[in-house]
Amino acid sequence: MNQVLQELQPRLANIFNHLHQHPEVSWQEHNTTQYIANLLREANMEPHLFEDMTGLYVDIGKGTPKVGFRTDIDALWQEVNGVFQANHSCGHDGHMTMAIGTALLLKDMEHLLSGAVRILFQPAEEKAQGAHAFVEKGIIDDLKYLFGVHVRPLKELQDGTYAPALYHGAAKLFTGTIIGEETHGARPELGINVIEVGAAIVEGLQKIWTDPNISASVKMTQFNAGGTSTNIIPGKATFSIDARAQTNEVMEVITEGMERVKASVEAMYGAKIFLQVDAHIVAAIVNDEALQHMRAAITDVVGEKACAPPVVTPGGEDFHFYTYERPKLKATMLGLGCGVTPGLHHPQMTFNQDRLLIGVNIITRAILRAL
Repeated sequence: MNQVLQELQPRLANIFNHLHQHPEVSWQEHNTTQYIANLLREANMEPHLFEDMTGLYVDIGKGTPKVGFRTDIDALWQEVNGVFQANHSCGHDGHMTMAIGTALLLKDMEHLLSGAVRILFQPAEEKAQGAHAFVEKGIIDDLKYLFGVHVRPLKELQDGTYAPALYHGAAKLFTGTIIGEETHGARPELGINVIEVGAAIVEGLQKIWTDPNISASVKMTQFNAGGTSTNIIPGKATFSIDARAQTNEVMEVITEGMERVKASVEAMYGAKIFLQVDAHIVAAIVNDEALQHMRAAITDVVGEKACAPPVVTPGGEDFHFYTYERPKLKATMLGLGCGVTPGLHHPQMTFNQDRLLIGVNIITRAILRAL
C-alpha cells in the first residue's frame, strides 16, 4: 500500500491544485461534481450522480456497502483581496483530495477487500443542508460505519499530529422579523418602536441560563430597521441570531429559552415577532468503536506520539447530522493536524499539503479495520 501511496502523491498534488483553483459555493458545485466523476470513471469506477442536485457517491468492492467515508465539496463565498468570490478557506479542497486518494487506493486493492465501501462527495456543508439531503436520499441507510475528516488549525492540533475524533458543537442560525407600528418621532406613544423591541430581545437572550460547565452562547448578529429619516419611529425590523452549544441538549435549552423571550417581548410591547431557523447544525455524536478504529489507524501510520487526544471545538460540522438522524450509525471524524494558518475561514487560509497523503493512509486503514 505504501508504494501505491507514493505513486499517488504527485497526482493528488495536481488534483488539489485544480480543486483549490476552481471553488464553487453550496449547491453550485456543478463543475466540481463533474470533475470528480470523470476522475473516478478514468479509474474504472462507476460514480452515481443526481438529476436534482450536485454531489455524488461511488461504491468500491462487492456487495452492499457497510463502511463509508464522506467529504464535503463546497466553498465559502467571501471577500478575498477586496473581491467577493468563492474560496476554499475551510479545507474542503483538501478533504476532496483525500477522498479521491482513498477511492483510488481502495480501487487498487479492490480484490483484497472483504466488503464494499461507499465514498460520499457531499454538497452544501457550509449551508448545513447537504447531509440532510443525502439522508433524505437514503445514501447512508445500509452503512454501519461512516468516517470523515477535517483539517485543523494550529490552535487545536500541532502540524503532524492527528486526532481520532472531533467533538464539534451545535449551532442554530435564526432570522426574524419584528412588526411594530410606525409613527412620528414626536409622538412615540402612538407607535411601537421596533428598535426598542429588538433591544428587549437582546436583553432577554442574556437571561437564558444554561449549564455553566458546558460551553454555550446566544447573541444577535444582525439588526436592520428604519430608513433615511431620523424623525420616524420605525415599525419594521429584521434581525439574525447565532446560537452555539457544545451539546445538543444545551441547544434545546437555548431554543426553548428563545421561545420564552419571544413570547414575553411580544406581550410587553404588543409587537409581532416572527422567528425561523435557517440552519441547524447538531453537535457531534461520536461512536467509541469507530473512534478506536481511527485511533488504531493513526497509530499504525504515524505512531502513538503523533496520535493526539480527541479535539473539542466550538465550530460546527453538518457531518454529525448523519448520526443525529441515524443513531445506530457508528461514526467519527479524523482531525488532520496540518498547520492551518491564520485559521479556518480566513480568506488567506493555508495548510501543509504534505499531510494529505498521510490522511489518505489513515482513512484507508480505518476503513479496512471497520470492514
